[in-house]
Amino acid sequence: MTTQETLTHLLQKKILIIDGAMGTMIQKHNLTEADYRGTRFADYPSDLKGNNDLLSITQPEIIRNIHLAYLEAGADIIETNTFNANFISQADYDLQDIVYELNVASAKLAKEAIALFQSPEPKFVAGSIGPTNRSASISPDVSNPSFRNVTFDDLVACYKQQVLGLIEGGADILLIETVFDTLNAKACAYSINEIFEEQNRTMPIMISGTITDRSGRNLSGQTIEAFYISLSHVPMISMGLNCAFGAKDMKPYLAQVAKQADTFISCYPNAGLPNQLGQYDQTPEMMADEIKPFLEENLVNILGGCCGSTPAHIAAIANLAAKYEPRKFEKSLQG
Repeated sequence: MTTQETLTHLLQKKILIIDGAMGTMIQKHNLTEADYRGTRFADYPSDLKGNNDLLSITQPEIIRNIHLAYLEAGADIIETNTFNANFISQADYDLQDIVYELNVASAKLAKEAIALFQSPEPKFVAGSIGPTNRSASISPDVSNPSFRNVTFDDLVACYKQQVLGLIEGGADILLIETVFDTLNAKACAYSINEIFEEQNRTMPIMISGTITDRSGRNLSGQTIEAFYISLSHVPMISMGLNCAFGAKDMKPYLAQVAKQADTFISCYPNAGLPNQLGQYDQTPEMMADEIKPFLEENLVNILGGCCGSTPAHIAAIANLAAKYEPRKFEKSLQG
């Protein structure tokens, strides 16, 4: 079977588990500037601390072990360490020239972790495609609402380079995640379609948006229903939500999209909301308890964690999800 067919078959049978936060796990290592640089970038003129994506090249063992920890916790899908591995975001570190390499290396690391784990069950690598740090819909200049610091074509070129790297590295799924601007996501989907046409290929696409406040809208002003409709032309295997909120606050919006969408539904919320020091206090048991209504009401097919979550959180979620049936919907997915 193709990856699309295998995923579809599994998602009809059970709730699949996606991994938790990468940044939370990296922070536990208390890495220094020298650690981020490694040998290759020891004399690089720009500061590199905080560029987590770079660690796939400079500290591959750390990233591989994080993937392994999530697999051991029960994850069926692990995300590549590429949330900011695009030339727009990497411009902050003057590392635009290694973006393709970053994506290839990150996807290979995740595939290596799966090979090392040796699971009898299928495991998948989702190529993480973040939103970049620019918006195609919103001006960064409050005194000039018409100004944009990025164009649709800029974003298409940016995403295309990243996606090509993820494919080269062996990603099984393309995950357009933490979408705060629907136009950015459309540019990403457009770039993916171009690649599919050029390479005569197809791959499963997951899309996950983020609600920015309790109005239930993303940053570009769309409700979750409008967000889904705007992207419904994309041949996605799943639509869902991640980040921004903990599970309790996310549930009403998840229920809305679950009611509307004729595709599988994913959700990976934060481990609650950060405290005054930016730390996440929600324990694995507390997070699982807040996620339980998602399962009781059959709202999800893919479940995991975002900011603040750890392998312990994912293990608690996986153990709970194993007791429940996945969400059903009427329309069959076309591979």
